[in-house]
Amino acid sequence: MGLFKQLEVDFDLEIVEDFFSHYGIMCETMEPLIIGLNKPEEYEVNISELFRIFHNMKSAAGFLKLQPIIKLATLCEDVVEEARIVEGPASEEFIDWLLMVSDQFEKYRMNIENDDEYFGMLEPLIIKIPKKLQKN
Repeated sequence: MGLFKQLEVDFDLEIVEDFFSHYGIMCETMEPLIIGLNKPEEYEVNISELFRIFHNMKSAAGFLKLQPIIKLATLCEDVVEEARIVEGPASEEFIDWLLMVSDQFEKYRMNIENDDEYFGMLEPLIIKIPKKLQKN
């Protein structure tokens, strides 16, 4: 049984469809927000919005017990929480890392949409959290 079918068995179909719809919107929204982090005038709003997205992903995936999404969203929420303290713009290293994270969330979305048996492997470079969050 695939990921989507298992969710349908374990939860009400409306809840699963709502999650998948909102998760897709959050995945689509991430990239423009990440790219905007290189502009000082957009940094504060974009980093706060990214924090909100990761927090919402963690909460929604937590309800549905989607462990890979929970773990990645928790990591991202922690890193972005630190980035909220610094002033922008973001370093290239941080932007590249966030874009890699965005791609990973999209892969997870496709795993669910394709009703794959398992989530794909985590991109190993994601665990190499950027040391420098702010451009200097």
